[in-house]
Amino acid sequence: MSDKVVTGIDAESGIGTITFNRPQVLNALDGEAIASFRGACEQLADDAAARVVVLRGAGPAFLSGGDVAVFHANIAQAPALAGRTIADLNAAILALRRMPKPVLAVVHGAVAGAGLSIMAAVDLAIAADNTRFALAYSRIGASPDGGATYFLPRIVGLRKALELTLLADPFDAVVARDLGLLNWVVPSDQLDAQAAQVARRLADGPAIAYAETKRLLNESFGNGLPVQLAAESDAFVECAKSRDFAEGVAAFVEKRAAKFGGRELSRIGRRKKQ
Repeated sequence: MSDKVVTGIDAESGIGTITFNRPQVLNALDGEAIASFRGACEQLADDAAARVVVLRGAGPAFLSGGDVAVFHANIAQAPALAGRTIADLNAAILALRRMPKPVLAVVHGAVAGAGLSIMAAVDLAIAADNTRFALAYSRIGASPDGGATYFLPRIVGLRKALELTLLADPFDAVVARDLGLLNWVVPSDQLDAQAAQVARRLADGPAIAYAETKRLLNESFGNGLPVQLAAESDAFVECAKSRDFAEGVAAFVEKRAAKFGGRELSRIGRRKKQ
C-alpha cells in the first residue's frame, strides 16, 4: 500500500486510522493515493480488530481535493484518467458506507472537492474551528464526484446543495455545522483530544448494535415504512443474541455503567449489508 495513505489499528483501543499523507500538496489525491485509500477502506471494513475507523489528514489540511496538477500534465488522457481514479474513489466510498462500524472524520485546514465528498460520506465529523470548506469542482469545469451529489441533498437539502456545488463559494466550520455537515466544531488546539474522546467512546460501544443501527439508517432512504419496521425487528433480534446486549440489560437493571466487549464484529459478515 502506498505511503500516500497510511493505515493503522491500535489493537488495545480498537481504533483504526486512515491518514491522507501528502502534506506538501495539502493531501490532494492522485491516482496512487486514491487506490491506496480504497485499499485502506476495504481492509479496515473487514478487520474485526478495528471497531471504529478515523479519517485524518497529515500536515496543514485534511484533504484539498483531487490533484489538479495531474490532469494538467495529462490533459489529453484526462477522460480515461478520470474514469480509472473515480472507479477507485467510488469503491472507497461504498466501503465506508457498508463497513459495519462507525467512521469518524477529523478535519482541519482545507476540506475541498473530494475531501468534502469523503467527509459527507462518513458517519460522524468533527472539525477545528478554523477549517475552510469548498466544493470547487465547477471552478475547473467539472461536476462533483465521490458521492457529493448523493450525500449533500440528503444532508443540506436540494436547494442548498445546488448553491454549494454551482457557485462553489468557500464557507467556514460554523456554517458547515449549521448545515448538518459536521457534528462538532472545536478550537483547533483541542481537535486531537476531542476526536480521541469520541473515537474511544465509539470503540468501547456495543459493536453489533452500532453495526445494525448504521445499516438500518442507511437503508431507510430506500424502504417504505412496513419494510423498515420489519428490518428493525430483525436487527433487534440479532442484537439480542449478542453478549453486549446481555451486558447492557444487566447494567441497566443493576444501575451501573455497561462494559461492552465490542469484539463481536466477526458475526456481522453473516448479516445483509447496505
